[in-house]
Amino acid sequence: MRLAAERSFGLRGGDPLVFGRGGEEALALAERGIPFEIVPGVTSAVGAAASSRIPLTHRDLAASFAVVTGNRSREDSAPIRWDLLAHGVDTLVVYMGIGRLEEIRTELLRHGKPPSTPVALIERGTTDRQRVVTGELAHIHRLADAMRIGNPALIVIGEVVLVREQLLLLEAQARLAIG
Repeated sequence: MRLAAERSFGLRGGDPLVFGRGGEEALALAERGIPFEIVPGVTSAVGAAASSRIPLTHRDLAASFAVVTGNRSREDSAPIRWDLLAHGVDTLVVYMGIGRLEEIRTELLRHGKPPSTPVALIERGTTDRQRVVTGELAHIHRLADAMRIGNPALIVIGEVVLVREQLLLLEAQARLAIG
């Protein structure tokens, strides 16, 4: 979001209207008569997944994806429907969920998501400090602790995470063949 006002407010990368408080900030500015402009960006779910070599959809693996927040602003916020998300989409991307990773994992397992489901944790996606850790849903919370994954981070859950491993292997083989 670019503001026409004399001072700017916490500008961030990504799409300001996808879990970025852009709607709230735009309303606050409009209520005060402050002119502003919303400049769309690539949402970090798509950008971080792409820079990690993870397609969110794949003709053989995933025909759908959903993006949810793992962080609730208030305890009385509408509950996240983990029961529907466990089976209703092929790829699930969770923003701001590292602090609740064990809870997210538990809910998905409780609602029948297989423990062997591939998961990627993308810390500081699309930056020069990006880190990606992959594992299985059953143990991902322990891996996150061991690797000290922190926010900002995305959680990508689904079979498409396996494409990353295939791409990295094939890219390494190609480099060896060329070099």
